[in-house]
Amino acid sequence: MASMTTPRLPFLPARTRSAVAASSSSSPSSPLPRLSIKCSSSANANSAPLPSTSRQPRAPVADGVGSADLNGLRAPPIPVADSPLPAYRDPHGLPRPLTSADLMESSGEGLKVAYQGFPGAYSEAAAKKAYPNCQTVPCEHFDTAFQAVQNWIVDRAVLPLENTLGGSIHRNYDLLLRHELHIVGEVRLAVRHCLLANRGVKIGNLRNVISHPQALAQCEHTLTELGIEHRQAVDDTAGAAKLVAEQMLQDTGAVASSLAAELYGLDILAENIQDEKVNVTRFMMLAREPIIPRVDKPFKTSIVFSLEEGPGQLFKALAVFALREINLTKIESRPHKKRPFRVADDAFSTRVKYFDYLFYVDLEASMADPKTQNALRNLEEFATFLRVLGSYPTDVSEA
Repeated sequence: MASMTTPRLPFLPARTRSAVAASSSSSPSSPLPRLSIKCSSSANANSAPLPSTSRQPRAPVADGVGSADLNGLRAPPIPVADSPLPAYRDPHGLPRPLTSADLMESSGEGLKVAYQGFPGAYSEAAAKKAYPNCQTVPCEHFDTAFQAVQNWIVDRAVLPLENTLGGSIHRNYDLLLRHELHIVGEVRLAVRHCLLANRGVKIGNLRNVISHPQALAQCEHTLTELGIEHRQAVDDTAGAAKLVAEQMLQDTGAVASSLAAELYGLDILAENIQDEKVNVTRFMMLAREPIIPRVDKPFKTSIVFSLEEGPGQLFKALAVFALREINLTKIESRPHKKRPFRVADDAFSTRVKYFDYLFYVDLEASMADPKTQNALRNLEEFATFLRVLGSYPTDVSEA
C-alpha cells in the first residue's frame, strides 16, 4: 500500500478547520491555500471559542493601521506619526523669531526706548534724536534701563557714555559688562545748561542750586561767578527741576534743560551756563540683539579685554590694530571687579599683588571687515578675556 503524506495544516479554529477540510475533500487535486494568521494577543486561542462571523463591518480605524485575521478581527492599531520627531537641539542655537522691533524703520515708530531720569532729561532728548518717533520710558537708574531692555519691557535704551567736559560715565561701562546687551548705535547731543527757578525768583535770591553731579561740574565756574556757592547733587537734571517746582523753592535753583523749564513751569534765569561752550555728550543705543555690520558706511566696533601682567602686554595688544591700520578712537581702563588683584613675581622674585584692569576700546572699523576679524583673532591668542560689545554705525550728524 502506497504511503500517504498528510499535509501539515496551520492551527485553525474548529469552524475554519472544517471549511478547509471540506474544500480539500471536494477537490483533492487542488493545492492548499496559504493561510496567514496574525494574532493580536498572546493568550491561547483554545481558551475560548471565537464569535460568529456574522458581524457588522467595523469602521476603519482613523488613528492607526490595523491588521485583520480570517474572522474579521482587527489587531490593535499601530500609531503612525504624522512626521518624524525632530532631533534634540540646543535651545540657544535655535533661530530667534522676528519681533515687531525687527521690522521697524530707523525712525523708531512704535519702539519703546528707555532712558535714565525724569521727563525733560538730556537723555530723553538723545532718545528722541536717535529714534524720533519712539515712545520714551523714563527710568530711575542706569541699571533699571539695562534691566528694562533685558526683560523685554522696552525695545531699546539710550544711555550716556562720555562727555567732552566731564569725561566717561564709568557706571555705564561697568553695566555693559554685567548685562548681555549689544551696542547698536551712537548719538551725540549738544548739552546746553540753563539756570532755572520758580516764577518771580531772581538770581540774587538764590543761595543754593541742585542738579546732576556732571551738570554741576560742567557749570562750576559760572555758578561761582553768579554768586551761588552751595550746590547739591541729585540723580538727574530734570529731577532737580521737578523738585524745585513741586516744593516751590524760593532760594534754590536747578541746572537743567530748557525743555525741563517748559515741562515744569519754571523761568530760565540764564542760558548756556556751562563753562565751555562746546559741551557734547555721546550716548549709546542698546538692544537685545546685535545688528548686522556693514562696510559701505562708517562703523565703530567697541570691545573690552584684559591682559596678563608683564612688560609690553598693552603695547602688544594695541599693535594688532596698528599693524592693520585700524584707528582707535577711545581707550578706557576700569578695575576688573571679578578679579581685582593678580599675584606675580617681580624682578626680585618676590610675590607682588597688582591691580587687574579691563580695557575698553573703540575701533574705527566694522566687524564685517576681514582685517577687523583678523585683528581680534590675533588679540584673542594672548588676551585673558575678550568680548565684542557691538559693531554699529558712527554718528556723523551735527550734535
